[in-house]
Amino acid sequence: MKEFEIKKMISKMIMVGFRGEELSQWFAEQIKKYNPGGIILFDSNISSPLQLKELINRLYSYCSEPVLIAVDQEGGKVSRLKPENGFSVLPSASCIGERDDPELAKEIYQSASEELFALGINCNLAPVVDLAINPENWIIVKLGRSYGASAEKVIKYARIFGDALHSKGILSVLKHFPGHGSSLEDSHKGFVDISKSWDPVELKPYEILIREKRAKMIMTAHVFNRNLDPDYPATLSHDIINKLLRGKLGFKGVVISDDMQMKAIADHYSLSEAVRLAINAGVNMLIFANQMRTISLEDIVELVYNELKCENISLEKIIESNKLIQKLLEYALRRPDIPSSK
Repeated sequence: MKEFEIKKMISKMIMVGFRGEELSQWFAEQIKKYNPGGIILFDSNISSPLQLKELINRLYSYCSEPVLIAVDQEGGKVSRLKPENGFSVLPSASCIGERDDPELAKEIYQSASEELFALGINCNLAPVVDLAINPENWIIVKLGRSYGASAEKVIKYARIFGDALHSKGILSVLKHFPGHGSSLEDSHKGFVDISKSWDPVELKPYEILIREKRAKMIMTAHVFNRNLDPDYPATLSHDIINKLLRGKLGFKGVVISDDMQMKAIADHYSLSEAVRLAINAGVNMLIFANQMRTISLEDIVELVYNELKCENISLEKIIESNKLIQKLLEYALRRPDIPSSK
């Protein structure tokens, strides 16, 4: 296999972000050359529906192959499409859970999915399926990102949100595996140890939604649990991703990391070490949000390629991830049927 073919495959494993409401020539050339698997948009990229639609159209125009255009549109405080910028109001997960009205939730999430579809977004990094176990958890619970402490309630509304997204051909992403709702610390800011607080019930939403074939993508959390892996946080853990998620829970879709530039990873591992461990652990797609610091798509691709040349990562891992990502891209390009409720 030629070098550039391998680098194109590596690029498919990257979801990259950038700052600003317009595309720089530099970033546009990077996209055109490598065609990443995904591009993630943040608040800094969005000012109005018209501006966003034009930006997304430009992004698509530079890609010669299918690409995921992704946002975190969870609702409430984690909404990239903000009402003050002209977008519809999307209630937080906690508001949905407290109201506990499935029919209303269906209306809300169907409307939100139609808005995403109209803009050209084909991947929503939602729903959150973390359980609101720790009331002092401010990154999930205090921000209203969880439907509640009950696994059954979380499953019910995650199912409704996911089905609404899928009805418009938009991929949903369950997060943050194996559970971030019991933590006290924030992985954006540093090391997070959930060894004493984590409860196996936090796996229940994943178990059920995987069984119902409603899980196409799952995002890992940068949390450490010595009872699941004595050495590595979930994103870098072979035991957690391969033995638990793929083995015990039977997940066959795409594993996507949370932002690899969060301090829980970046402050404890070199970039090459983090990328190597994540890919070898079974992560198929790596997010580099480029909101806190910037690394070019080309530099990430070169770094992974060098790890490959040094035989620290096998070509088989790259090929395996590309097969899974290709299935995902094909799924996003059609209008899938909704699985029946169990």
